[in-house]
Amino acid sequence: ITSIMNRVRNLKNKYRNEENITDEFNYTKISADTTDNSGTVNQIMMTRNNPEDWLCFLLKLEKKGVPQMDVGLLNRLIGRYSQAVTALPAEKYSQDESYARILVRFAELKALQDPEEARDQFHLARLNCKKFAFVHVAFAQFELSQGNEKKCKQILQKAVECSAVPLELLETALQNFHLKKKQLLSDEEK
Repeated sequence: ITSIMNRVRNLKNKYRNEENITDEFNYTKISADTTDNSGTVNQIMMTRNNPEDWLCFLLKLEKKGVPQMDVGLLNRLIGRYSQAVTALPAEKYSQDESYARILVRFAELKALQDPEEARDQFHLARLNCKKFAFVHVAFAQFELSQGNEKKCKQILQKAVECSAVPLELLETALQNFHLKKKQLLSDEEK
């Protein structure tokens, strides 16, 4: 892995100032293994390695099935989300909405396997991307689904205190919480 990452860094440096994708990148794209998407991942990491590209790739991967019903897909998704989180430095992308969405979705997928690991991932998302209301709402929804109503309410109230935006999203989630709804946000509200 170290060797591959060094090669990726070298390629990034070599081609950083060129506008056109080189023949080597095209070759990687053509020879990409479509079953594990390693070619796509390598291309993302060698070019811009940004949250938008990662999120687009991950959402396309999710459309291949239903992770709740397909353990193989769930494991692949968790692996790819983990790879994205590792490849994207929090200090650089904490203000990026796509990065925040990657962190949240990773935690949601982890919740299907291991609630304690999911809780750690939600903490990480909230720590790194506290300005986004949807991060707090997702964590609160997780706690509510685990039966932790007090923690759910606490998370939403802290989100209001730290001025997460949009405030309306937090207010709606709090209102639904007080109405004892199982979902803090409906699909339309999301």
